[in-house]
Amino acid sequence: MDEKWPNDQFFALVEKELEEGKTVKIRLKGNSMFPLLSSGRDSVILEKSPADSLKPMDVVLFRYCGNYILHRIIKREGMRLLLQGDGVISAVEQCRVDDVVGKVVKVCRSSGKTISVDSKRWILLSRLWRCAKIIRVLFLKLNSFAVRKTRVACTKNNFRCYE
Repeated sequence: MDEKWPNDQFFALVEKELEEGKTVKIRLKGNSMFPLLSSGRDSVILEKSPADSLKPMDVVLFRYCGNYILHRIIKREGMRLLLQGDGVISAVEQCRVDDVVGKVVKVCRSSGKTISVDSKRWILLSRLWRCAKIIRVLFLKLNSFAVRKTRVACTKNNFRCYE
């Protein structure tokens, strides 16, 4: 069984390991990067990345308002980054490059498959998802509706739903 740590201690250790030049594997929690990255299905491997190498389409772990978030860079303006989750329709965060803790270099599926973010397939899927805004919005709204319907159906049938 996995040991549970408070977020501040966990991410302090992640930052320390990355600063020492190590790679770190973390399991994803949350749905803001759905469908390309999924809570409960995926883990990611992070490594420290030089500030000048951070660019749009990179997925990074960054500090934001006292939290740590894993989202995609959608725009860079000098030392300022604009970020958004793949599963988010309108909200955008911004941070400075020195708020970035690490960059995703590999995605590990629960099936055991490992995907490099430099692979042609990952790059293509990421670009298609980000560029097809109308399809993305429709998909996310339909998915959100389906999830709500499932929760309501389970509640009505006296079943407990777990995410």
